[in-house]
Amino acid sequence: MDGSQGIAGSISYGEDVKRLREAFASGRTLDFAWRRRQIEALGAAVARYEDEIVAALKADLGKPALEAAVAEVDYLTKEAKLAAKNLETWAKPRKVGTPMATLPAKSYIAPEPLGVALIIGAWNYPLQEVFGPLIGAIAAGNCAVLKPSEAVPHASALLRKIAEEVLDPDCFFVVEGGAEETLALLRERFDKIFYTGGGRVGRIVMEAASKHLTPVTLELGGKSPAIVCKDANLDVAARRIVWAAFMNAGQLCVRPDHCLIEEEIYDDFISTLREVAKQFYGENPQASEDYARIVNERHLERLEKLLGAGEIVVGGEVDKADRYLAPTILKDVKPDDPVMQEEIFGPILPCLKVSSVDEAIAFIKERDKPLALYVFTASDEIAGRFERETSAGTMMVNDAVIFQTNHHLPFGGVGPSGMGAFHGRHSFDDFSHLKAVMKRPFWGDAKLRYPPYSETAKKLMRKLM
Repeated sequence: MDGSQGIAGSISYGEDVKRLREAFASGRTLDFAWRRRQIEALGAAVARYEDEIVAALKADLGKPALEAAVAEVDYLTKEAKLAAKNLETWAKPRKVGTPMATLPAKSYIAPEPLGVALIIGAWNYPLQEVFGPLIGAIAAGNCAVLKPSEAVPHASALLRKIAEEVLDPDCFFVVEGGAEETLALLRERFDKIFYTGGGRVGRIVMEAASKHLTPVTLELGGKSPAIVCKDANLDVAARRIVWAAFMNAGQLCVRPDHCLIEEEIYDDFISTLREVAKQFYGENPQASEDYARIVNERHLERLEKLLGAGEIVVGGEVDKADRYLAPTILKDVKPDDPVMQEEIFGPILPCLKVSSVDEAIAFIKERDKPLALYVFTASDEIAGRFERETSAGTMMVNDAVIFQTNHHLPFGGVGPSGMGAFHGRHSFDDFSHLKAVMKRPFWGDAKLRYPPYSETAKKLMRKLM
């Protein structure tokens, strides 16, 4: 849908949203068979368009074929299968306890759809970050407007093609375009807004939602640390960190943004990181089939300005014509360096030295709560300290990023890294109102509940209510 021109030429999607509201009000989306058909059709289409998806992501991001297949196609088909299989179970009333004072009542939680949702996706995983939440929205019985990122035009156009080919047009539509189109959508009233992206736009989304008191899920980002303790297996830790930090050329919200390394192993681990980076991507990563490109020149220029901190251990090469920045590891970085003041969101890995686990924990607690926290240690006690003493959207011990393959775990941030969570059943719940229900018969109407109260009634009321 392209919207219509409103006052002073501004875009309006009011009629389009109204059409979705009418479809939702008809009760069509409450039918489990309808929900399952939509989800299965979407999953099948994603699988069917795998070659086109890989090609679009190659054109937009230089994304390697394997990364595109695993993170977009495989992720979405698995999410769709999980939702299609379990949506009726997820939608069942959930029994809860009932206090004695209300007996013989029955109490339960009844999930119900919110209505019409707006899903705004990011550019780094453009299909996953729109169709992923959409699967949860459909499973919960909602209609939705989809807004893919304009930064990846090939992927955006393909997403629209897939959606218009297989989804119910009365219940879903796609809006392509940039900031003007997004702002026009945010002027409409929705029953849920799901946004993936940066904190600056996240604040704009939240402010717009506040005008209608619309519930919001914000999947943002932050500076996710990887802590490498002196008892860690350095070879394994280096492989897992390098793999996670430079996947999709570092354009991943849960990538290890920086390393905090205990000083006893600092030099050894830096050397190991350097060797692993060369093993993975060769002496010339620009020629590697397994290495992506930066999304556009503006982001590349931003990243290039961050290379001045510390000392470059490996990488640092830039080719603007190819939107290329080599996998880069920095050592002797200071906490007040520019590279440590913002989420990097690119293939730069600053490495800082810490004297102890205590210092690492203090470092993390002094900063915004990250989207993810990775601790590499052989000690359950040390891992437990990070779990208890720090806060993050997700914590992983002895690995990074790969937790996202578990569709049963909730994924979301805390504080500035986001609010709300999704994946699997958590997506269903995120797009549902969990309505509290209590049912009582007319019999069993105890008179002591009503005034005037005797002393005995007062005591019983205090005890039972």
